[in-house]
Amino acid sequence: MLTTLDTAAIAAHTAGPWGAGFGWFFLLIPLFWIGVLALFFLLARRARWAAWNNGHGPHWAQPARSAESTLAERFAQGDIEEKEYRARLEVLRANSYRDPSAK
Repeated sequence: MLTTLDTAAIAAHTAGPWGAGFGWFFLLIPLFWIGVLALFFLLARRARWAAWNNGHGPHWAQPARSAESTLAERFAQGDIEEKEYRARLEVLRANSYRDPSAK
């Protein structure tokens, strides 16, 4: 009887409370949360890049709008005439990126 109790105590101590088969189970919990966080950051990154590609990025990432505002300032200051302003504005808008799905 003492041998059985000793064996059961040693088995419970070395295998843990759930037995020998579930020792790897504790790895799944941190791996699950690492996967959830990685998925969250991946989706956030894709959403940010999609917004930037549709023209909703930061001010420094939109050179076409900056060029248009510079041209408008030069026209307002009288550096260029209206005919030259309209011609340059047309060239800027023709060369800027436009979303093909937008109409």
